[in-house]
Amino acid sequence: MFRYPAARLRQLVSPLLGRGAMRTQTSTAEQSLKTKIGQTGQRPFWSSSRVMLFTALTGTAAYSYGINDDTRKSPFLWSKPSKPHYASKSHMEKARGETSQLRFALGEDAISTDDEDLHLHGYSEWSSINIDQLPVAVAYPKSTEEVSQIAKVCHKYKVPMIPYSGGSSLEANFSAPYGGMSVDFSFMDQILSLHAEDMDVVVQPSVSWMSLNEQIKDSGLFFPVDPGPSARIGGMVGTSCRRVHPPSGTNAVRYGTMKDWVINLTVVLADGTVIKTRRRPRKSSAGYNLTNLFIGSEGTLGFVTEITLKLAVIPQDTSVAVVTFPTIRDAAAAASKVMRAGIPVAAMELMDEVQMAVINRAGSTAKKWKEVPTMFFKFSGTKAGVQENIKLVKSIARTHKSGDFEFAIDAEEQKTLWSARKESLWSMLALRKEGHEVWSTDVAVPISRLPDIIEVSKKEMDDLGLFASILGHIGDGNFHESIMYNNKDPKERAAVEKCIKDMVDRALEMEGTCTGEHGIGLGKKESLMKELGLDTINVMRSIKGALDPHWLMNPGKIMDMPS
Repeated sequence: MFRYPAARLRQLVSPLLGRGAMRTQTSTAEQSLKTKIGQTGQRPFWSSSRVMLFTALTGTAAYSYGINDDTRKSPFLWSKPSKPHYASKSHMEKARGETSQLRFALGEDAISTDDEDLHLHGYSEWSSINIDQLPVAVAYPKSTEEVSQIAKVCHKYKVPMIPYSGGSSLEANFSAPYGGMSVDFSFMDQILSLHAEDMDVVVQPSVSWMSLNEQIKDSGLFFPVDPGPSARIGGMVGTSCRRVHPPSGTNAVRYGTMKDWVINLTVVLADGTVIKTRRRPRKSSAGYNLTNLFIGSEGTLGFVTEITLKLAVIPQDTSVAVVTFPTIRDAAAAASKVMRAGIPVAAMELMDEVQMAVINRAGSTAKKWKEVPTMFFKFSGTKAGVQENIKLVKSIARTHKSGDFEFAIDAEEQKTLWSARKESLWSMLALRKEGHEVWSTDVAVPISRLPDIIEVSKKEMDDLGLFASILGHIGDGNFHESIMYNNKDPKERAAVEKCIKDMVDRALEMEGTCTGEHGIGLGKKESLMKELGLDTINVMRSIKGALDPHWLMNPGKIMDMPS
C-alpha cells in the first residue's frame, strides 16, 4: 500500500511555517533554510502566507495516493478512482492573499502540525482499527464562520477534512486515511442560548452532555440522552449517539436516542456554505428532513457547528436497582419480557460475570460486586409510578431466577450503583497489559432474538480463552463484546477478528444491524454492504456526491470513494 509518509510531510511542512501561524517543533530543515536565507539575502519562494496552500497540496497527495489495492477491488467502487487535479502555479499565486487572511482570522496557535497533536487526531486507543496515516495538520476553529473559512480553503485546493470531537472512536471514525486537515471543535464548547419556556437549548458541538445538564439544572430541565462521561454533543450527533461508549445511552429505553432529541442543526458544507436544517418549533413538515440526514452521517456530509436540542423535565422521583441472575440468558430473557410488558423503565443494562469482575479488579467504584450476570435498572417518574414499575419488574425477574433487588437509598448511592455500568469499558482498558488491546464493538437485533444471540456469542467468545466480556443496553436489543488480546500475536488477533465477524454476521441473519451505536467508520463498511445491499449504498453515495462532489468530508468512512 502506498502512503505518503507522515514524516516526509512534516519535514516538508516544517520550514514553511510562519512564526505564530502554526505550532510545530523546530526541524533541521528549518534551520537549514534560515541559514540559506542569511547567506543569500533572498526571500524563499514559500512564505507564511502560503502555509495553508502547501498543507492543501500535501493533503491532496495523501488523499490521492492513499488508496490501496484492496480498496480498488471493493464492491463499493464502480471503477478505479480517477486522478485528482492539482492546483496550478497561477492558483498558487492567487492563494497568497486568501491564506494570509485565513491565518489572520484564526489567530495564533489555531493550526498545528505538532507530532503529538497529529497522533492524537489520527490514532485512538479506544479503537481496534488504526492506520499509519495521520492528518497533515489540525485546525481549532472557534465559530461557525471560522469553520466555513477553513472549508472554503480546503475545498478550493481539494484537502480532505475530518471532524474531531470527544476522540473516543471505536471504528476509526476520525482517522485520516487520506491525510488532510483534522478540524477539532474543542474551542466551540459554549451553550449559546437556553429557552426554558420552550424546553430547548442551542449548543456548540464540543459541549459535554454532563456539563450541559450541570449548567441548566436550575431550570428544572435536563438533556436525557445519557452516554459515557466523555461524550460531546457534536460526536453524539455525528454518529447518531454512537461514537462514544456507551453512546446510545443508558436512558435510551424511556427517552430514545440522539435523533429523537435534535430539533435543528447549523451545518457547514464542503464548500463552506452554511445552512440551517429547519427552524425551532418541535414540529414541522416543511420540506425534506435534512436534520436527520446529517445525524449519523459521521461528518461525511458536512460539519455540524450548532445544535438545537429538546429538553425534558427532571423527573419527580428516580430509583436505581441492581439484580443478579444465574446465567446471561436468564437476564436477557427477563429484559425481553419487561419490554414486551410495556413497563416504562428509564434504563435497563446488562453486564456478564467477566465484566463485573473487571469492575472489581479495576477498583473504579467504591463497592465490591458479585461476579455473576447482573442487570441494572433505572426507574423515573412520579413516586407512585416508580413504585408500581418496580413491583412489575420484580415479578418478571423472579420468573427468570433473579436474586434480590438492591436499591439505592439516596442520590449518592444511586451514583455508586450506576457507576459500575458507566465505568465498564474504562475499567477494562485500565487492566490492559503492555502490548494488549481491547476490541470492543456492538450489534443490535430485534428484542425477541436478544437471548439467542447473546447466549451463542458469549459461548464463542469464552471459547477463545481470552479475557472477554459482554455488556449491553438490552432494552433496545443492543449489546457489546469487549475482548482483550495480544496485538503482537497474529493468530490471536485473527481469532478475535473471526469471533467479532461471526457475531456481526449472526446479527444480520437475525434481521439485526451491524452497529447499534458506534457507526460504520472504517471498520464496518463491508458489514454495511451485507446489511443494506449495493443499491442502498449507491443511494447514500449519490447523496454524498451531491453535497460533497470532491469527497473531501471525512473520506473513506461509511463507504469507499467512487471514481
